[in-house]
Amino acid sequence: MAAIDQAEIVRLGAADARAGLALSTEAHWNQNESDWRFFLTKGDVFGVRDRFGLLIATAALLPYSSDNAWISMVLVTESWRRRGLATRLVDACLAAAAKQGFTTWLDATPAGATVYGPLGFLPTLQLRRLRLESTRAEAAPSLSACDIDEFIARDGSAMGFDRGVLLRELSGRQGSRLLSNGKAAALVRDGRKARHIGPVFANRPEQALALVNAIVRSEAATFLIDAVNEQEDFLQGLTHSGWNIERPFQRMRFGRTSAQTAKPPFAVAGPEYG
Repeated sequence: MAAIDQAEIVRLGAADARAGLALSTEAHWNQNESDWRFFLTKGDVFGVRDRFGLLIATAALLPYSSDNAWISMVLVTESWRRRGLATRLVDACLAAAAKQGFTTWLDATPAGATVYGPLGFLPTLQLRRLRLESTRAEAAPSLSACDIDEFIARDGSAMGFDRGVLLRELSGRQGSRLLSNGKAAALVRDGRKARHIGPVFANRPEQALALVNAIVRSEAATFLIDAVNEQEDFLQGLTHSGWNIERPFQRMRFGRTSAQTAKPPFAVAGPEYG
């Protein structure tokens, strides 16, 4: 145990992208190398290496504007789990956030929530990850490109703070699509294992569901979506359309209070981004 207590926590850089990807791949997560490079260049990523220099654990703090930041990529390779590394790395993220005056957020698995609660995180939204296996492209209702500035504004209203840098980066990646059916808007992007849909914004659940249905009919792919559990009609519509719930996530907040979401989105950008 002393060796774990003395293990040095280091800041990671862009050269660690593939080592980080190896950890998230081991955990069967959907992040790709582009996600890791974004965290490593725009955020503060902390890690622990073993005595051979191999990266064995990580946690990332991604600053957004308006004094808010996201904690994610909390990963420990299997042979080093349950030794306190994740808690130490989250503590490093919280210390870095406190120095910068950030209110910190995260999306936790049920197991993670039991760790983060005692650290001072409080629950907010509940999320459900759903998966739709290998769709076949077919004729779909007309979809148009969504204006990025409009999309960022809708995201800011839903989140309570601006994430323009993130959304411009995600939407600008090769393979990404920022789509609208005139009543709803969504971002579609590549992941390591599946295409990810979200955030999704609309005024009504049937509008959001119509857009998601059109997207999956327009591409031959496997899809993931992280739906807001409080949007019950939308979530029910997804399951009736063949989506399967894989796991829940609990959104949690730490630190001083921040403006609460008046109208949550129908789906979020993913647990790594919020």
